[in-house]
Parts: sequence; C-alpha cells; structure tokens
Amino acid sequence: MQNFTIHTGVVATMDRANVDTDQIIPKQFLKRIERTGFGEFLFFDWRYEEDGKTPNPTFELNQVDVKGASVLVTRRNFGNGSSREHAVWALDDFGIRCVIAPSFADIFFNNCFKNGLLPITLSEADIDILFEKTKAQSPYQITVDLETQTITDNQGFERKFEVEPYRRHCLMNGLDDIALTLEHEAKITEFENANA
Repeated sequence: MQNFTIHTGVVATMDRANVDTDQIIPKQFLKRIERTGFGEFLFFDWRYEEDGKTPNPTFELNQVDVKGASVLVTRRNFGNGSSREHAVWALDDFGIRCVIAPSFADIFFNNCFKNGLLPITLSEADIDILFEKTKAQSPYQITVDLETQTITDNQGFERKFEVEPYRRHCLMNGLDDIALTLEHEAKITEFENANA
C-alpha cells in the first residue's frame, strides 16, 4: 500500500450528496480480481455519454482545469451503499489520493484507510469554502499534511482535521492488514516451525 504523508494536488469538486458505491464503480466492472485497472471505469455512468465512449462534457472530472486532480471535495454521505472495496480501488487507480467531505458512509470510510486513500471530514461551511476557492481559481491546489493533520493552500486557507492515531500511523507507513501481519513474520515462522 502506498504511504500517505504530505500530498499537494489539484482539487476537483463534486457537488453531489449521497454518492453511492455503484455510482463510484458500477457493478458491471467488478469482474476483475486485481486491485488495478478500475480507474477507467470510475463514475462511468456520469463520465461518459450513453455510448460509453464519449466523455460527458458536463461531468465534473471531465473539466480541463481539473485534469490530473488528486483531491476530491464532495458533499455529505460519500460512499454509501455496498461494502465493495472496488470503489476505493477505482478512486486510487484514477489518481485520487484524498477525499474531503462533511461525512462518509462507515464502510467506505474504513475501506479508504485499508487501501491507502485518506478520507477527511470537514464541516459543511469549510466544504463550501473549498468549493468557492476551486470555482474562483482553476486549477486550485491544496496541501494535505497527515503528520500535522492540516489542509492548506497558498492563499492563507488552513484547517485542522482529525485522524485516529492508529489509522494515521498505518497510512503514514503504508501498512495494510497484510503488511501489519508481516511485521510479525519471524514470530509466525517460529510458531509454525514449533508446531510442524
């Protein structure tokens, strides 16, 4: 898992509440067994016209000024719906490293931390400010510092955010569940050899 310490990136905004996992990655694309290759299908039904090939010119992530965006700012209850990790994999594969919203669905929120994507909860008022700044200045960039737990821009915007210490440690060190287990590999091998 890729670690997350300090990230500076272009912000894309999605002015939609209750975005569910089937909108993030539609079910017909869940046939892959790898964690990669899902980015091209991210928000598929919104990103493309009915032919599935022509980019929808009105969709937020298709705008020229947010090309290469790696921070997504959106509205409340992002990631509700099913428990599929594929939603996080698709965001990550597309290049999104951080999602900022007033609230997240619990399972999606937990899946983010297990897959190296940082979900940040800010107030509705702060989200409104980020929307305004992105609209006024395109492309708009922010820096997310997980060590100091701050979001800043080069215009004086600064906000603190909270991340539970254990999750913060895992993200900063790129530790998923498998990597955490492998930290005890010597003891596991010793146990296996003793019980062989």
